[in-house]
This record gives sequence, C-alpha cells and structure tokens, in this order.
Amino acid sequence: MTRFSTKIKATLAAAAVATGVSAPQAMAEGMEFQTVTDLLHLVMSSDRTVYTRMIVNRLAVQEGVIKASEHFVDDKALVLPAQMFRFGSELVAESTDEFSYSLLSLWPINKQNAPTTDLEKEGLEYIADNPGENFYGEEELGGTTYFTAVYPDVAVAEACYACHNDHKDSPRTDFQAGDVMGGVVIRIPMDS
Repeated sequence: MTRFSTKIKATLAAAAVATGVSAPQAMAEGMEFQTVTDLLHLVMSSDRTVYTRMIVNRLAVQEGVIKASEHFVDDKALVLPAQMFRFGSELVAESTDEFSYSLLSLWPINKQNAPTTDLEKEGLEYIADNPGENFYGEEELGGTTYFTAVYPDVAVAEACYACHNDHKDSPRTDFQAGDVMGGVVIRIPMDS
C-alpha cells in the first residue's frame, strides 16, 4: 500500500469514526472510480506524450541523433514509448495492488499486448469505433470485481505510427497521426 493511499484511507477511517459511518461506507462515499481512473490516465497520458514528443520523436525522428529500439540495451538506443509505459506499469505493480494499468491493442506488435478478457476487447473496439471517447465497465477476475476503464492510445507523433507501420510483426501498417492505435486499460478492485 502506498503512503498516498494509506493517508487517504486513514483520513476516511478517522472521518468514519468521527461521524459514526463505517470505513467501507466512507470509501464508497469517496471519489468515484471513474474519477480516479480519469485522473490516473491524465497523468499517464501526459507523461507518455511528453516522452514521445520531446524525447523519442525529437531525438530519433527530427534530429536523428539516436534511435529508439525495442532492443534498446543491445542497440544502445532509447526505450520505445510503449516499453517506457510497460516498465512504469511493472514498477507500480511491485508497489501496490490498489490499481493496475497496461497498454493493449487490437493490432499488437507484441502479442502479449492483445486483449485477454471480453471487457478488454469490448473496450478496445469501442474506443476504436468512437474516437475521443472512453470506455468504462466492471468485470470479475479471479473472484475480485474490478472497475475497468479503457482510454484511447492515440498516435501523437511520427515516431508512434512510423514504428508500427514499419515493424515486421505489425498486423496493421496504415496508422496515421491522430489514429487510435490501442488503449490504456486501468483496473481498480471494487471489493477492497
């Protein structure tokens, strides 16, 4: 559990005791799951866009001083934006089980980034068919009910769509700037 969530839970528990409301009721009366996932996505998307535009696109595409590569260690290259996102997700997973996130696609280069649940697939199809809209739902996984949100992952720079269009394993090679290339999936357990 993170210090941030511990402080939130402690504050809610204290408020619950003071008002005679149970801690679960206080949690239920707190911030909506959708608001939490929207805020988490805002931070994730902002960081990813800044890294893509200001680091990868500028250094690899515009200035050509270093390349970005999925084999970044061997190639002494920049980490791809999708890899940077995954590394962040893995680090979060080591620190908390209060939420998780991933980058998935209907057209993944890495087959591990394909949807694995019906709700993931439904969400990815929805955001692909409804540009600019998000998808929200609930699903049960391993006996736990999750609030699941899917946000469009849009090609924000040439580095995004050129990499996908040129990759030998890409199932789709016609991406353009502004296209939905996949989705950010955020899950929060509702039972805790």
